[in-house]
Amino acid sequence: MLDTLPLLGSGFVICGAILLAMAIAPVWKLFSQLPTGGLRYSWGFLILLILFFIVGYIVYAQFNLMTFSQPLDLVVPVIFFCGAIFVLVVCTLSLKTTSDIMQMNALKQENITDPLTDIFNRRYLERRLKEETQKAQSYSNPLSIFLIDIDHFKIINDNYGHQIGDLVLKNIAQNIKMSLRESDIIARYGGEEFIVILPLTQVFTSYTLAERLRTVVENSKLAIPSDTGIDIISIGVTVSIGIAGLTSECKDYQCLIKNADTALYQAKQNGRNQVRMA
Repeated sequence: MLDTLPLLGSGFVICGAILLAMAIAPVWKLFSQLPTGGLRYSWGFLILLILFFIVGYIVYAQFNLMTFSQPLDLVVPVIFFCGAIFVLVVCTLSLKTTSDIMQMNALKQENITDPLTDIFNRRYLERRLKEETQKAQSYSNPLSIFLIDIDHFKIINDNYGHQIGDLVLKNIAQNIKMSLRESDIIARYGGEEFIVILPLTQVFTSYTLAERLRTVVENSKLAIPSDTGIDIISIGVTVSIGIAGLTSECKDYQCLIKNADTALYQAKQNGRNQVRMA
């Protein structure tokens, strides 16, 4: 029995070192998925720490091989082995938990994002607009919205096809998104219509923002290849914008959308490519 103690003790330590080496795999996967920053550096430091302990396990096993003379000497190797199991389990669970959270966030993002334009969809819009309206009412804060419609979008689809029409939608959605403030929320309302929620914004202030946005869209061109594939066709589009804000008469989000739609209709009737306030 005593003759096997050195082999048994070394076996615990070496097996512990192998388990620690196995723990590097999930940690490395997490490390490679993280963007550059403090969190990534922390996981990188953990990899170095595990490597340090692996070396320590091996050195311990080598220099203490013949010192295991009684069962009590196995306490430290067993602790080493159990510690390695703990590290492997924690690292594996960390990877599994992180992967599940990322998957849940991806599914959540899919549920609230329009797949074509990569902005929020109508489902998220209605929920968020209701929340922002209630918040504005509770704290007596201003709130405005834009209802944006692409002018003559049917002609674009008829002349160039629906694939080019989709590119136009994507291009305008991104132009609008880039022109907004960080606090503003853009969503696709349906077809070629978009709604922008502007928290803490008076209607007259939002008019200036809408005019700037309209100008950005008007000045941007979408370059596409012609049917021959040689020439480049430049497609320019404009938008009409209707603005509405919370008032003593208009206190809910349905009223906001209705008033913005009325203002948008006026912009369309007056020649398009303009901004109108409810």
